[in-house]
Amino acid sequence: MTLNRRNFLAVPALAVPVLTSSATPAQAQPRQVLTGAEQLAAQGWRPLAGRKLGVLSNPTGVLANGDHVVDSMVAAGVRPVAAFGPEHGFRGSAQAGGSEGDYADPRTGVPVYDAYGADAAKLASLFKKAALDTVVFDIADVGARFYTYIWSLYTAMAAAAKVNASFVVLDRPNPISGRLSGPVLDPKFASGVGLKPIAQQHGMTVGELARFFASEYLPPLQLEVVQVRGWQRETFFADTGLRWVMPSPNMPTPDTALVYPGTGLFEGTVFSEGRGTTRPFEIIGAPGLDWHWREELEKLHLPGAAFRETYFVPTFGKFANEPCGGVQVSVTDPRAFDAITTAVAMITTAKRIAPDKFGWRPDHMIDKLSGSARLRTMVDAGAGVDEITGAWRAELADFARRRRSHLIYR
Repeated sequence: MTLNRRNFLAVPALAVPVLTSSATPAQAQPRQVLTGAEQLAAQGWRPLAGRKLGVLSNPTGVLANGDHVVDSMVAAGVRPVAAFGPEHGFRGSAQAGGSEGDYADPRTGVPVYDAYGADAAKLASLFKKAALDTVVFDIADVGARFYTYIWSLYTAMAAAAKVNASFVVLDRPNPISGRLSGPVLDPKFASGVGLKPIAQQHGMTVGELARFFASEYLPPLQLEVVQVRGWQRETFFADTGLRWVMPSPNMPTPDTALVYPGTGLFEGTVFSEGRGTTRPFEIIGAPGLDWHWREELEKLHLPGAAFRETYFVPTFGKFANEPCGGVQVSVTDPRAFDAITTAVAMITTAKRIAPDKFGWRPDHMIDKLSGSARLRTMVDAGAGVDEITGAWRAELADFARRRRSHLIYR
């Protein structure tokens, strides 16, 4: 049988009804938003019964009562044949760039396979080993291209297509809304922090990204998205009534997620991005910096942003155990705030007032994070914030057009 690919992907998933809320974020009530996982759990996971399930998840695959989805499935008698852990691991015990390896989950006995860093061929071999027929994805994203979970999603979809397995996404809200911002990846700079051309702040849920990936980049596969109830594109995490679960050890709060699509760029510089502090990606700095950086940033009157002069000693990461100076970024109005414009302003200002302290990592990681060499070369050439952010306006508009038919929520 030949499937009409676009129409097939549009079929509602698992016959779960989707409710559209007319409430604005200001009117949102606690528990208004229901995740895909919450809806299936309320049905005792019966829509997945009889399938040989492999679940790709981490600690964010959690229900309102605190149960992990795999624990809930097992308790309901819908036992997965395997679980798969992304970066940081299935239970989330590993730091950045790490994973937990293969093991039997002590709580459920379900075999857990390490999926971090696996390409589609390796992951397909793990799917075959587990003898699964359906892959379930339930991981909360934070809305930035260089956050690796969406590439775990992409790779798992590619692997599922190789073994003719169905793919089910239990959708969750994008915590920083559906807003688009930043440059689109140049394919020549594809890496583990960006495999395909999407915007730096993509403004999509993982379910929407799955539809986009399936249509734009992957061979046909049976994709089902269990949609979120009550989420709208202008909704931020604070309006959802959901409980924040750290998606990774250095993403402690929803405030971190708001700034991360921009300040994550500091991983490509010699400055500390705040790892080893209690507010990573909000605290940025280096030894020898002082109040001048904050004073210059405040003069720019960046919408929705405020800066506090701060001094800190990271416990690990860059400048571990060394006194540093810098700023803490605060978001005063998330609807006015643009994380990437703010970060570009921070970078250009730091280079101007502290050229002896600011610099790029020698491996040019900044090019992978920003999606090309353009940001680095423009900053080095002395370009201003408006010139830099204007350079990607046309490609961002093109990406907005390409993603439009794959959006689920209004």
